Amino acid sequence: MPTREEIIEKLKTVFDPEIPVNVWDMGLIYDIIIGDKVITINMTFTSPTCPMMQEILDQVKQVVSSIANGADVNVNLVWEPAWDLSRMSDAARIELDLTNMGW
Repeated sequence: MPTREEIIEKLKTVFDPEIPVNVWDMGLIYDIIIGDKVITINMTFTSPTCPMMQEILDQVKQVVSSIANGADVNVNLVWEPAWDLSRMSDAARIELDLTNMGW
């Protein structure tokens, strides 16, 4: 099984084409659960109307599956808690020029 750190590195390769920040640094990944034969990723989006939602969910599953050593990968879409800007990494805030927002 891959480590949490290896999974995070793979997640950092998945981008929304409209935002120059990866899903990990955007704070869209809420949980990574590594079991004996299953890896579960719980994630959200900034909006329920994201036109690229299914493609991004598929990419997350694909990149994690590429290192899962045969384990099943489940990607769950969750809406609670609601995403907000505070979930973003410092690097994401710098990239999107949101550093002067008091975070």
